[in-house]
Amino acid sequence: MNEETLNLFLEKGFLVSPDLFSEEVDSSIVRSRLNIKDGPVVINKEFFGVLSNGGIKASLNWQEFERSIALREKGQNAKTYETFLELLSYNKDLEVKKKVDSIVSEIRKDPLEVKKDDAKPIHDVRQVPGGEPGLVVVKNFKEEVKKREVKDFVMHFRDRYESLKNMLMNRLELQNLTSINRIQNREGNDAVSVIGIVFEKRYTKNGNIQIDVEDVTGIVKVIANKDRRDVFEAAKDVTLDEVIGVSGTARNNFMFATKIIFPDVLMNTNPRKCPEEIYAAFISDVHVGSRKFMEKELLTFIKWLNCEHGTEEERERAKKVKYLFIVGDLIDGVGVYPGQEKELVILDIMKQYERAAEILSLVRKDLKIIICPGQHDALRVAEPQPALNKEYGPSFFELQNVVLVSNPALINIAAAKDFEGIDVLMYHGASFHYFIDNIDSLRLGMARDNPRLLMKFLLQKRHLAPSHASSGYVPTQKDYLVIDKVPDIFACGDMHRSDVSTYNGVITINGSCWQTKTDFQEKTGNNPDFCRVPIINLKTREVTMMRFDPNENK
Repeated sequence: MNEETLNLFLEKGFLVSPDLFSEEVDSSIVRSRLNIKDGPVVINKEFFGVLSNGGIKASLNWQEFERSIALREKGQNAKTYETFLELLSYNKDLEVKKKVDSIVSEIRKDPLEVKKDDAKPIHDVRQVPGGEPGLVVVKNFKEEVKKREVKDFVMHFRDRYESLKNMLMNRLELQNLTSINRIQNREGNDAVSVIGIVFEKRYTKNGNIQIDVEDVTGIVKVIANKDRRDVFEAAKDVTLDEVIGVSGTARNNFMFATKIIFPDVLMNTNPRKCPEEIYAAFISDVHVGSRKFMEKELLTFIKWLNCEHGTEEERERAKKVKYLFIVGDLIDGVGVYPGQEKELVILDIMKQYERAAEILSLVRKDLKIIICPGQHDALRVAEPQPALNKEYGPSFFELQNVVLVSNPALINIAAAKDFEGIDVLMYHGASFHYFIDNIDSLRLGMARDNPRLLMKFLLQKRHLAPSHASSGYVPTQKDYLVIDKVPDIFACGDMHRSDVSTYNGVITINGSCWQTKTDFQEKTGNNPDFCRVPIINLKTREVTMMRFDPNENK
């Protein structure tokens, strides 16, 4: 390729792949056939070969074509790229468009995250029947099977740092923001701010709190003086490995904090409301297979969903329930804790799922059921947990109104032509127990019985398990436990306690359970409540607590 032709590519807004440099390129083809809207940003040898033969089609999705190139280079999906090249030779635009739409749908099975603006309604990558109101899985983890190395952990924490740093950089409280290496060895009392990951935290002999904060350039020792009550109380809530912002004065490798800032969820004074009166129901910790599973009560709840139980007013409300979220621990599992086999009525984990599917098959088919896993489910405990697969739960793939998602997952519901929908963040809650044991305000606030305190805590951190030891995890290139998009509803489980609250415009829901108290819960201090179902009116954001425990007044 000569310099004139190369410059012609650049003038038209294209970059040239090195594999095209050694080829003979006719500049007349570039002038006559290559417009800025016609193709990808990067031109390689194969694409130019198709262009030379007149096979270019404007109806192709060039953004997805470039994604297929990137996937091929990473060794993930060469077939998609090759199919795109074949399509470039088609002559009928309509045929091309149909095939491209099909390929784009296939491509979207590959990434770990689908952007909401690009996503289409899916049901485990299949269309959910029934039309509007819609359901889109916005964020869903898909397992990447590979050997984990040290660099994977480095990338994982670096992504967490960068994601949360970008949130904090927009905070007005962080004036004179700088990197940590720039404040080391200073002798004055300069006012500065830094953003970093908490490396260590300890109490000093004077009763102050010292927090070692690290960014990519270095570490600084931050002192929260006990006489500054607001700073000291905030420091007590700091946990290891979270990302925080600190304002204060710097001197001799120390920073004396005047303010500690968490990424936090800012107040939403205009929360989204659905134009139609649609309801969503939330349950968790069903524990099918346990001897203490309250099957009769769950069947009563399903009868209510099917408008066959309750008062006339309650049945009218049930008709408008379009979504049922099950936030983890659908079954009791096998070998989850010592002596569990004595408390099981179904000893085979696959038969537990089979029975669960039989029960959920009774739910009316126009109601969408969204299920994420928990620690008792037949998946790895490490987070993020992938969705239930066909190996253990084949019956669920026959239920067309069931959507199986990962833990955590972000779901958009009730979207319509002029309404962008309601975002629901699902997380079972494996990290809860660590923070109850390690954060004074949660322990003293009886967070085990008041899960809303735990959910508020995680929203403030903008992370579902910020400490390394708070839950088992698998390092991924992107930290999927970062709360990068603020949800309208934050739904959890695990604590076996129903609790509904609102924090800065986010509705927080923790589900009760459908299992009476076990011996293990007695030992761990859990105080469960049973068969309570919060129903949210998506038009008014009002929550009604339905009770199906036989000992409760309906």
